[in-house]
Amino acid sequence: MPGPIRSLVPLAHVRDMRASIAFYEKLGFTVENTFTPEGADQPAWCWLASERAELMLARASEPVIGDQQGVLFYAYCDDAAATHRLLADAGIAVGPIATPFYMPGGEFPVKDPDGYLLYVAQI
Repeated sequence: MPGPIRSLVPLAHVRDMRASIAFYEKLGFTVENTFTPEGADQPAWCWLASERAELMLARASEPVIGDQQGVLFYAYCDDAAATHRLLADAGIAVGPIATPFYMPGGEFPVKDPDGYLLYVAQI
């Protein structure tokens, strides 16, 4: 019998919605939905998707300190080396590829504009 939860979508608070959307678009996400309050110059919330990956972003009401958020995001790809080159060519600062025992295909770190740590990994 399947469990009562059928999906889980993280929501990250961000300082600058435009900068965050532009960053995640470089990772292959597209904006699926947004909400912009009346009189605002940028969205207060958005829903991003890339194949089976989904992420919501909301404008933070306080400063965001990425390293203090206590969460890591794992983004899976088909080829870690090719994705590493693609993101580096797109101007994203990528860390070195490592192959720990739990990720033999390789993984590498990337930080988003708010300092959230994403590991791009190949299973």
